[in-house]
Amino acid sequence: MATKENYQIIKENNCETKMGLPCVLEAFMSIFNTGSISNKCCGELVVLGKVCHSALVKRTLENPIFKDLDPATIIAKSIQRWNNCLALIDSPSPSA
Repeated sequence: MATKENYQIIKENNCETKMGLPCVLEAFMSIFNTGSISNKCCGELVVLGKVCHSALVKRTLENPIFKDLDPATIIAKSIQRWNNCLALIDSPSPSA
């Protein structure tokens, strides 16, 4: 994981300004800890974009506080969250 590359991607795409803090925290907890992500925050995550999502997760993993976490597990969880949100946002709600 190239630190400079992730920071560059985040800066160039204004990744840190695309999601509201409540959804950032919710998405973070669902990837790095436990919990789910609401439909509202899934929408924000999809708007954020896959490039930003991936770069932000990888940059977070570079923080020494997360050194005990398995990067492969976290990246797999982040991809799973992304795919779940994408499917949720792409599929129209079933009508009653």
